[in-house]
Amino acid sequence: MNQLLSVSLKDTEHPPGFPFSVPAIESLGSMDLEGPVNLFVGENGSGKSTLLEGLAVACDLPAVGSGNLAVDPSLEAQRRLARALRLVWRGRNHRGFFLRAEDFFGFQKRIAADRVEHEAELNRLDEELMDASPLARNLAMGVHRGSIQALERRYGEDPDARSHGEAFLDLFKARLVPEGLYLMDEPEAALSPQSQLAFIAMIRDAVDAGGQFVIATHSPILMAIPGARIFLFDGGRVRQAAFEDLESVSLVKDFLQAPQRFLRHLWPPPGREAD
Repeated sequence: MNQLLSVSLKDTEHPPGFPFSVPAIESLGSMDLEGPVNLFVGENGSGKSTLLEGLAVACDLPAVGSGNLAVDPSLEAQRRLARALRLVWRGRNHRGFFLRAEDFFGFQKRIAADRVEHEAELNRLDEELMDASPLARNLAMGVHRGSIQALERRYGEDPDARSHGEAFLDLFKARLVPEGLYLMDEPEAALSPQSQLAFIAMIRDAVDAGGQFVIATHSPILMAIPGARIFLFDGGRVRQAAFEDLESVSLVKDFLQAPQRFLRHLWPPPGREAD
């Protein structure tokens, strides 16, 4: 069993400044994360991503697409936060991963760059060793051929031919393990609405295998996951909320029912001023 039960701030004095100056973190009580799917929702700057990153450092999870969380210079403040967090577990196995949307896009670029680098080296060696024996050529070029084959086995023969959403879902599926803990920051950034539904199906499969998720999201589709615990970062505090009570969900519903009612204030027809 690998389950994160709760997170809270330790009862110690915390250094001034960010991240402890963020109201939702400064006033953080004990968050009950015992459910298999926990969602952090709220406006930009509300503190949800900061808390998630601090939690990832405290959980010592491997990061997908970024450097070691213990030395990543962009996470210095989050490491201070991690040291101030108290985590309660039921079992602990270090399975799972941490993923930020921006890291995923960078990860895709690095995969493509790695392949180009290996192919360029193969072309160079092919010309340089034109008169060498087959054995010498195979020895010199084998490492690069093997690296390309390993990339193809894991990410496909032509990663550029796949959409970001397809690549994201493939990456997620390839790294799922039983009883893993998955912390994800805005995974919907790479996913169309249809792909978000496929992602939810994968989450369900992982939960059935004992997995647990903590996801920071703006997506009403992900917020609708049945049984998910929703933690709303709003007004300088964190509280649990129901899906149907979320202002962001109501806004999307109202907009889709009557988009012109909103757009006429933002994008008036030519020759007319906004009402």
